[in-house]
Amino acid sequence: MRLGGYGRGWEDGGVTGILVLAGTPIGDTADAPPRLAAELAGADVVAAEDTRRLRRLTQALGVTPKGRIVSYFEGNESARTPELVEELVGGARVLLVTDAGMPSVSDPGYRLVAAAVEKDVRVTAVPGPSAVLTALALSGLPVDRFCFEGFLPRKAGERLTRLREVADERRTLVYFEAPHRLDDTLAAMAEVFGAERRAAVCRELTKTYEEVKRGPLEELAAWAAEGVRGEITVVVEGAPEKGPEELDAAELVRRVRVREEAGERRKEAIVAVAAEAGLPKREVFDAVVAAKNAASASS
Repeated sequence: MRLGGYGRGWEDGGVTGILVLAGTPIGDTADAPPRLAAELAGADVVAAEDTRRLRRLTQALGVTPKGRIVSYFEGNESARTPELVEELVGGARVLLVTDAGMPSVSDPGYRLVAAAVEKDVRVTAVPGPSAVLTALALSGLPVDRFCFEGFLPRKAGERLTRLREVADERRTLVYFEAPHRLDDTLAAMAEVFGAERRAAVCRELTKTYEEVKRGPLEELAAWAAEGVRGEITVVVEGAPEKGPEELDAAELVRRVRVREEAGERRKEAIVAVAAEAGLPKREVFDAVVAAKNAASASS
């Protein structure tokens, strides 16, 4: 019986190599697992997101790689994957590392793993530090269920659309963000999720200037507007559970507006919101009409 993804080198003594995904420190090099040093020293090929950062890491760990070192980053990932798969099929032990954290998690790696699995090459991992899990643990928000959303789109409209897709997500949300876009992102989150939704901004995790800022999204957006530096992970509380009796008119109108802005016709949006809220369509329709009349009267 063939076990997909574990390769002939593990299964029956064949020559197929092995792909090792290794987690690297997200800040403090002392967090590097002992196995990382052993893998760096023994791999036939080390594929690194940034070879200069790899050199600094190996120096800090006191390791001299015996194998060939190649770059593997977003710009050459498609072209280099076939080369590395050829090495793997030929029996090489290939170690993949990124600048920080686990390969494939908002970093290069997925293409290589998928291609290796397709060729029945064994894929394994050296667990290491994770910005996602570290931020979750420090956030003070529920961690029993969560979803990782990675980086949001850079364009404002696309960012709002992506946030609206998870506006009613009850699991805790985790995002990566660039420091110069943090204030805009938090402001967009406050607009879509609600100004009072709790969140935590985790900055420079495990580094000298580590900081975790907790509070409502609106307050965090105002704080970030003053300027923030460093590597950022944002953790956002999931949407509260609401029964039909808890959905007031303002919330019904908001949900209809979110759907309209995402491209639905108003009639379709009203029907959908009524269905998800367990309410008569007429009740949602009346709420939308009342809000429209109130806006017209105040203008």
